[in-house]
Amino acid sequence: MVHLTVDLIAKSRKHFKKKRGLSFMEYLRNLTHLYFSGKNIDSIGDLSVCRNLTVLYLYDNHITSIHNLGFASNLTHLYMQNNDIANIDDLHDLRRLSKLYLGGNRISVVEGLEGLHELKELHLENQRLAPEEKLLFDPTTLLSLAESLCVLTIDNDNVDGIRDLAVLKGLQHFSATGNKLRNIEELEEMFSHWPRLRLMDLSGNPVCKKPKYRDRLITECKTLEILDGKEVNSLTRQFLVQWKASKQARKATNKRDVLSEPLLSYSLTGLSLRGWALGIPMNGPNHVPITHMEA
Repeated sequence: MVHLTVDLIAKSRKHFKKKRGLSFMEYLRNLTHLYFSGKNIDSIGDLSVCRNLTVLYLYDNHITSIHNLGFASNLTHLYMQNNDIANIDDLHDLRRLSKLYLGGNRISVVEGLEGLHELKELHLENQRLAPEEKLLFDPTTLLSLAESLCVLTIDNDNVDGIRDLAVLKGLQHFSATGNKLRNIEELEEMFSHWPRLRLMDLSGNPVCKKPKYRDRLITECKTLEILDGKEVNSLTRQFLVQWKASKQARKATNKRDVLSEPLLSYSLTGLSLRGWALGIPMNGPNHVPITHMEA
């Protein structure tokens, strides 16, 4: 297996090309982007000399855990999708991290991101989970991302509910395709917590087969611009909102009419309800009161 170290960087033609007056150590200290994707790397060694590193590409490797990145306080982009990572750890010092790509790993619980208050994008799609497992979020981590996170992708992660994500007030793009979401009322409720949501993709979930699914979500979320890959037409939303308001107004009017109707008399086995209530026998189909008995 391969360890990512400064020696590996030195052997890479793509990286170090000695320039006039520039030593290897000076090169490392000035390095901002490091590309080592698809190199069979299984662990990260000591790279602490690379203190100006801002972007690190380590996708398509065999890394099992995230270690030895505490030095990278300037790191803004970390690409580690398609590795063998099961736990997210050792990221608490990456306080400038803006985009984190962890799709295609083995993560079942999203945790350890406390302190990453500048994280705007979190990509967790296609985790390789057991059939009975689903992606879960630690509440403390969610709270730490509540204001900053704008993009969240959790496609194909066996997710069956998203109420825990309500704290992500800054969310603008949400993708959860190919999951097990089926409660449309839960989705409608989430929109009140996501006032900035502009793009949502739920394709491949059971909820998409619910009657009026698209109409209901477009009506409920006034900021949504793209739903399941299709643009939300402003005229369509305006029509649906007006139709819903008109329907609710008709229901309210009908309810008031029912409550304001006067008490009517109805016959019941030859006796009127009113007469029956007063104990007065009634004569014949015209309900004429019987005042005396004929001899």
